[in-house]
Amino acid sequence: MFTKYGYNLIGIALIISFVLIALGIYLNNTPTRIVLFLLAILISGFTLNFFRDPERTVPADNNIVVSPADGRILFIKDVDGTPFIEGKAKQISIFMSPLNVHINRIPIDGLVTHVKYHRGKFLVAYDDKSSSDNERSEFVIESRFGNVFFTQVAGYVARKIVYELQKGDRVKIGERFGMIKFGSRVDVVVPAAWITELKKDDVVTAGETILFRIPEQR
Repeated sequence: MFTKYGYNLIGIALIISFVLIALGIYLNNTPTRIVLFLLAILISGFTLNFFRDPERTVPADNNIVVSPADGRILFIKDVDGTPFIEGKAKQISIFMSPLNVHINRIPIDGLVTHVKYHRGKFLVAYDDKSSSDNERSEFVIESRFGNVFFTQVAGYVARKIVYELQKGDRVKIGERFGMIKFGSRVDVVVPAAWITELKKDDVVTAGETILFRIPEQR
């Protein structure tokens, strides 16, 4: 299964690959033919792999925040909150390499109360300053437990952020909402009292891996 966000690029890659193969067949030069065939396989293989969109199974728990992205945990840190989360907060940052699935998913049930796109720089995604300096989209979901703030951050290679969320949307945990093309980063910020389920360098899967567990309210 491939994402609709990649249909155009998949088509272009397959056409280029077909032309390279046809050219290789036409040329009566074995070394050149091998290079062209390998290049065709590389282009089509990378593109199909990048835009794959596998199904995911969301955990049954109702007091969790799941990862909005596939990738590796870059940072887990305490922050002073955001305009959308009062007081202390926690942030998890996830690095998505070009080999990861790049479809982004909703981290928690709730109401979208904020959507904003920021133009900015294209620092490498693992630079901590990329959260505030890079081109990015930011979202807030108001859940029954409190606000969750999360961002799609463009990286040095990633220059295209795609999302379909709008303010006022009702969303469900694990739903697809967009992607970042060709390597990127996602940040998730929650209230400080929520319990972190992971550690730095852990590998996460969008829609399935639990990032935070929300304590029972008494």
